[in-house]
Amino acid sequence: MERLTSDGVMPAHLRGGWIALGNFDGFHLGHQAVVGRAVARARAEGRPTIVATFDPHPASFFKPNSTPFRLTTLEQRERLFAGAGADAMLVFGFDRALASRSAEEFVTMLVRDFGAAGVVTGEDFTFGKGRAGTVAQLAELGAAMGLSCEAVAPVKDAGGDIISSSRIRAALQAGDCGEAEALLTRPFAIEGDVIHGDKRGRDLGFPTANMALGGYLRPAYGIYAVRARLADGSVVNGAANLGIRPSFDPPKELLETYLFDFSGDLYGQTVEVSLIERLRGEAKFDGLDALKAQMADDVARARAILSRDSA
Repeated sequence: MERLTSDGVMPAHLRGGWIALGNFDGFHLGHQAVVGRAVARARAEGRPTIVATFDPHPASFFKPNSTPFRLTTLEQRERLFAGAGADAMLVFGFDRALASRSAEEFVTMLVRDFGAAGVVTGEDFTFGKGRAGTVAQLAELGAAMGLSCEAVAPVKDAGGDIISSSRIRAALQAGDCGEAEALLTRPFAIEGDVIHGDKRGRDLGFPTANMALGGYLRPAYGIYAVRARLADGSVVNGAANLGIRPSFDPPKELLETYLFDFSGDLYGQTVEVSLIERLRGEAKFDGLDALKAQMADDVARARAILSRDSA
C-alpha cells in the first residue's frame, strides 16, 4: 500500500488506474461500496486501484474553528483502504488553490496529473469551485478526455435509511456504540500517542494509558468497555474514561484507558482504542473511596461485556 500526495508525481506503475474519489471519513458501508466497485473495475481490467481522500476535510478548511468531527485519521484510512484491496491512497491537500479549480480543471487534473483511466464516486459527490461539479458533469467531462466514470448509489440499512457519516456521528454523540459499529462494520476507534498524565489512575489502583482526542469527533462523555490495539499488534481489553474527569480539577479532556491484566510502558507508543459499549455517563463523586468503588464496578461490567462479546 503506497501513500501519495496531490503535490507529488504519480508513479508510472500507478498511472492508468481506477480512482475511488471521495472524503471517505469513517469508511462506512457506503464508502466501502464505492471503493469496492473501483477495485472490481480495476481488477477486471488489470489496472491499479487508488483511493483518493481529502486532508484537511473541506468542511474544516472552510470553517477552521468548527467543532472536531473526524471519524478517522489518515493512518486509519490507509489501513482500511489497504484492507479493501486498494494499491495506493492519494491524499489531496485541500487548500484554496484546489477549492478554486473549476470542474473542468479538476477532471483535467485527474487525467493529466494522475493518469486516471476511470473514476468511481458516490452519486452525491460534488467537486470544483463552489462544489458546482456533479457526477453528471464528471461523466460528461471525463468522456471527452477518455476517462470512464461510474457513480455508486447510496447504501441503505435494513430499515431503508441511507448510511452516512452524519448518522454515525449522531449515534456516537448519543453513546450508541452498537449503531455506529453496524454502520461502520467495525467499532469506532480513536488512535493516538500515549502521553503522560497526572498519575491519578495509578494512585487509585487503575493505571491508565492517556491520549488526547485531537481532531476526532467527541462521542458522548462517559465510561466505555474498550479494546486497545497496541503498537506490537496485540489486542487488550479494558475500560476507559472519555471526557473531562469531573472529580478532578482542573477539567482536562482525555481518553484514559485502563488495560486489563497488562503491565508495561506505553508512553510515546501509538495505541488504537475501540469503543465497544458505553457503560454510563461521567459523574462527580464525593471522595476517592466512592470513586474507587465505582471504578471497580465499571471494570467488572466491562470485563463481563467484553467476555460476552468475544464468546
